[in-house]
Amino acid sequence: MIDDFLAENAETAGNAGHLSQVEAAVRAAAAAEIMPRYQQLATHEIIEKSGPHDLVTTADRLAEEHLTESLTRLLPGSVVVGEEAVHADPRVYDALGGEAPVWIVDPVDGTRQFVRGEPGFCTLVALAHHGQVLASWTYAAALDEMAIAVRGRGATLNGKPLQAGSPAPGAVLKVAMSHPDFTSDAQKRALLGLRTEGIDPRPCGSAGLEYLAVACGAQDAVAFNWEFAWDHAAGLLLVTEAGGAQATLSGAAFRITGGNDLPFTAARDENTRDRILAALRTGV
Repeated sequence: MIDDFLAENAETAGNAGHLSQVEAAVRAAAAAEIMPRYQQLATHEIIEKSGPHDLVTTADRLAEEHLTESLTRLLPGSVVVGEEAVHADPRVYDALGGEAPVWIVDPVDGTRQFVRGEPGFCTLVALAHHGQVLASWTYAAALDEMAIAVRGRGATLNGKPLQAGSPAPGAVLKVAMSHPDFTSDAQKRALLGLRTEGIDPRPCGSAGLEYLAVACGAQDAVAFNWEFAWDHAAGLLLVTEAGGAQATLSGAAFRITGGNDLPFTAARDENTRDRILAALRTGV
């Protein structure tokens, strides 16, 4: 049972031998439901939820169902907060604040890229309890990359330790950010504060892969203006366990249960985080 629920939570989470079973479940869901449809989607398998920028596919739905069954079997008594389940019933999201351990699932993060037949998508799974993320899995099936983080025990990519490191002194910071046009006026002003000397912002792709780029040191930071847990729980743990840092606009840590002061950032180190926060605050 996920080694007695990560040996009674985070303090000894690294002893969780069943972590490999979670990895196998994530890989199995992708192999069964996502990759057979990669570059093979039929028109009827693509649906707009709230508009052309919010898509869902048959792969999203079936992969989430697959993961819901396999993950709750691995940890009896656990529940799943998945993007598609919440879309069908928003009350499902309330489980993040409940007593049961929660699997947070985004079956296809980067659905637009998946629909276009591009490899920039991933499956995100995080295990949380009482609002604290204990472990996470980021699986880019088309790239064959699996990143795993365990609270207090570090992060790996394909089994090798991840270290975010720090940007070179004086280097222009590479930052992936939310598109300013799809947000409130106040958050738009904050994000536009990143368009300043010493920072090179660009629109984000798959949130999970943007976090992975920060954890690898290939990108310096992300700045996002939305807070759905399935997009951020796995990646935030991955970055912090790789030695990075994160904070919301107020300086407080991001809470997966919501109510955050947005935008927020995750970065390779504390100095980079603070530089991004300072730039965001110039627009407020």
